[in-house]
Amino acid sequence: MLQGLIDQVEAVGLWFADPVNWSGNDGIPNRLTEHLVICLLSMFAALLVALPIGLYIGHTDRLSFLAVQLANIGRAVPSYAVMALLYPLSIAFSVMGPGGDIAYLATFLAMVLLAIPPVVTSTYAGLRGVDGDLLEAARGMGMRGHQVLRRVELPLALPVLLTGMRIASVQVVATATLGAVFGGGGLGRYIIQGQARHDYARLWAGAILVALLAMATELVFAWFVRRADRNVQGAGRTVDAVAGPPPDVVR
Repeated sequence: MLQGLIDQVEAVGLWFADPVNWSGNDGIPNRLTEHLVICLLSMFAALLVALPIGLYIGHTDRLSFLAVQLANIGRAVPSYAVMALLYPLSIAFSVMGPGGDIAYLATFLAMVLLAIPPVVTSTYAGLRGVDGDLLEAARGMGMRGHQVLRRVELPLALPVLLTGMRIASVQVVATATLGAVFGGGGLGRYIIQGQARHDYARLWAGAILVALLAMATELVFAWFVRRADRNVQGAGRTVDAVAGPPPDVVR
C-alpha cells in the first residue's frame, strides 16, 4: 500500500513536470485563468447583491429576520442541485464562458447564490456588533444616518465583513470545480478528465491545484482581516486617548 502511494506521488510529480500540461487550452495557466475568472465574477456579482442588503438591515435593523433566514435557506441549497436546475437555461441562452462552454451561466449563478448568504450575515452581524455608545456619540456630533454608516459603523464592522467575504470566496473557489461536471472549464476539468480516463495523476493534480488556490484565497483574506483588526484597534486607542478617562475615575 505504501509503495502504491509513493507511485501515485511520483506520477503526480511527473504530471506537473510535463511541459504539455503547461500549454494550450487544457494547460494549467488557461484552466487556472478560467477558474479565477468565474470565481471573481461570481464574487463581484454576489457583493453587488449582498452588501446593500447587509448594510441596510444592519444599519436599520429592519427586515433583518427575513433577510437572514432567506440567506440561511440559500446556504442550505446544494450548489450541485442549483447547477443542475440552471444548466438548461445556459443551453437555451447559449451563454459562452471563458472556456467556450455552455455551462458557464449555470456555474456563475450557482456560485453567486452560494456567496450571498455569508456576506449578508457577516455584514449584518458586523454592523449590529458596533458599540451603541459610539453610535450615540456620532449622532450627538451631528452626523446623519449615512455618515454614521460610512464613518463609524462600516470601518468598525470591516473585520467581520471581510471574514464573511473570506468564507464566501473559499467556498466559491472550492465549489466552482463542480461546473466541470456539466462541461464547464476551470480546474475541475482535470478531476473530471482524470476520473473518466482513469488517469489518477491528472485527477490528483486537479485536486491539489484547487486546494492550493483555496488556501491562497484563505491566506490573502486572512491578511486583510488582520490589517482591518489592527486599524480598528488603533482607532479604539485614538478614541480613548481623545476622550480621556471615564468620569468616575477623574479626581
